[in-house]
Amino acid sequence: MTPDTGPTDRHTPATTPTPPAVPYGTPDTPRIAVRGEAHLEVDPELARITITVTARGKDRRQTLTDLTHRNARALDLVKTHGDAVEHLETSALTITPELGRHSRGERTRTHHGLVHITAQLNDFTALGELTTALADLDLTRVDGPWWTLRPDSPAHRAARRQAVHEAVQRAREYAEALDTTLTALVELADTGTDDTHPRVPQTTRALSRAAYGAAPTEDEPAPLDLEPQRQHVHAQVVARFTMAPPRL
Repeated sequence: MTPDTGPTDRHTPATTPTPPAVPYGTPDTPRIAVRGEAHLEVDPELARITITVTARGKDRRQTLTDLTHRNARALDLVKTHGDAVEHLETSALTITPELGRHSRGERTRTHHGLVHITAQLNDFTALGELTTALADLDLTRVDGPWWTLRPDSPAHRAARRQAVHEAVQRAREYAEALDTTLTALVELADTGTDDTHPRVPQTTRALSRAAYGAAPTEDEPAPLDLEPQRQHVHAQVVARFTMAPPRL
């Protein structure tokens, strides 16, 4: 006697398991893998400078007052350039007492004050004017500029598009060499888009005349003529295609 196994759904069709995707080519669907690259040289979009304001004196309160006034003077000077300045921040502030080398006890010989300011500009004409004006202030140091592109710069998009176009063209040339054609794109991998140019400052240091010990003059100095440093953008992709079986 056959045991009762319960009701069954006679209308459910039998399912055929889907074969796993083959990660490699076959004689019927050969694959081709190529690399596409792009190298662009473009003008920078932003420039960053750092400003260091210094004060020094035997009296702590007077040193702090001098530092406050010089910091305010530098900030006001940067802000006069309006929309040309996209970013302005105070990155560090230090007030350091210096003890006498040969004095007994904790006698302070002098006080050092430093304020570090970072400014980012998009107008390079204003950059030259600002750098010169800042360097003309008392005990003020300017470092930079560091040239760069925006994170969403069109140059990055252009490099990616060019890298993809090169990959497709290279794959077509390989297929044509086999007297066949591409049939489908299987995979497109982005290996990165970046600015490969070293972001070194064009001018390493600019100090005020007072820092060199020279007496300031009433005439304003001529603005520095800064030549923007070209930026190199690189993009690379790896693309895999299937192609019609060639006749070998």
